[in-house]
Amino acid sequence: MSVYINHFIIDEKGPFFLIAGPCVIEDEETTVQIARFLKDAGEELEIPVVFKASYDKANRTSLDSFRGPGIDKGLDIIRKVKEATGLPALSDVHSIEEIQKAKEVLDVIQIPAFLCRQTDLIVAAAHTGLPVNIKKGQFLSPWEMGHVVRKVTSTGNHNVIVTERGTSFGYNNLVVDIRSIAIMKNLGFPVVFDATHSVQLPGGEGACSGGQKEFIGHLARAAVAAGADGVFMEVHPDPDRALCDGPNALPLHEVRELLIMLKKIFFLIKS
Repeated sequence: MSVYINHFIIDEKGPFFLIAGPCVIEDEETTVQIARFLKDAGEELEIPVVFKASYDKANRTSLDSFRGPGIDKGLDIIRKVKEATGLPALSDVHSIEEIQKAKEVLDVIQIPAFLCRQTDLIVAAAHTGLPVNIKKGQFLSPWEMGHVVRKVTSTGNHNVIVTERGTSFGYNNLVVDIRSIAIMKNLGFPVVFDATHSVQLPGGEGACSGGQKEFIGHLARAAVAAGADGVFMEVHPDPDRALCDGPNALPLHEVRELLIMLKKIFFLIKS
């Protein structure tokens, strides 16, 4: 099934594409800086890029954790990113009430992993007609995503992307079952691999999550070799200073090299 995101189309032939950006909008300057970097990298490597940033991280470990600027200011910053770069934009929605505002700015609506069973939220997002990227919950098997996809397509919207982001493996740990890529590909829609959340250690630092960023490249290469159509990555100029998910974010200076390798693997598999 083909999925239409603004000026490019994703289908079984490609292209390899990237969803990337900071975990959360920290401020306008940093957000635009990251977006400009991704735009330049995408043009240089001929990889379509969807810019990702959350205006509100509603599922933080601690009550005191930074959540972002909120929907109004956050969407305004995303609008400025689009004006500055021309990139299509994606962000999470957490409630039906957010969708009306979000659809006026976003090009792709994302359903967070923790909310992938929320039927009313998914159906409302689908009714916008925009592409819907659904993160597979850490608590779901890949075959159960068929039920989630049908909630979207029941509205007549077939612009669906499903994203693998690891499965809970005991406390504070995730594991990636690479078979899930093939299983979810059988649903007939593009499959994305979330290379950065898959190395997260949820709640692993006590009041916040930890991560093992040294494994991002290993898992991303394996996922693309297994048939993933695109990769999702949270990136940051200085992950050690990021206000959210720094331990599992990829530094900007490592992005190009990894994308070059992933694109080569993608076309080797497709050929």
